[in-house]
This record gives sequence, structure tokens and C-alpha cells, in this order.
Amino acid sequence: MNPLRYELVFSDGTGSPRDLVIVERTHLTGSGGHPVYTDATGIIRAEISDRDEVRIIATGGHQEPSQGVRARPLPDTGPVGPESPTRRT
Repeated sequence: MNPLRYELVFSDGTGSPRDLVIVERTHLTGSGGHPVYTDATGIIRAEISDRDEVRIIATGGHQEPSQGVRARPLPDTGPVGPESPTRRT
């Protein structure tokens, strides 16, 4: 079963974490047959497999595919945190 929420960790070329984004499951299914997740803005969309494999889905014409994105499942209950549902570090 797929979690309702994930924290996506975007890494730079060296593997160091660059950005963190919280995404929630939508009613959509990606081309691989896995649930599609999106952030609160709708800009970040990702298909995440049951093995936590991530495929970022472009939402605009000038987006480039992201490399080195990891998905960390979050608890299905409780608040997202003191910040907005999408946070970047």
C-alpha cells in the first residue's frame, strides 16, 4: 500500500540534499501504473512506486527532468509541520 504523503529529497550533483518538498497522493495514476503525488502548489508532481522509486512528471514546458530524487514516506496522520505543506531548505 502506498502512503498518503512523501517527503521528496532533491539532491545536487554530489548527492547532498538540496531541497525538501512534501507531496500528497492524488486520484491520478502515472504511466507506470503507480499513484501520482503533488505538492500544495501543483508544480511538483511525481509518480512513486510501491518500492519508493520516483519519476518526476513535468508540469510546464521549460522543466528539466530531475535526477537524484529520493522519496521518504511520511506518517498518514498528524499535521505536516509548523511550516506550509511545501517547504524548501
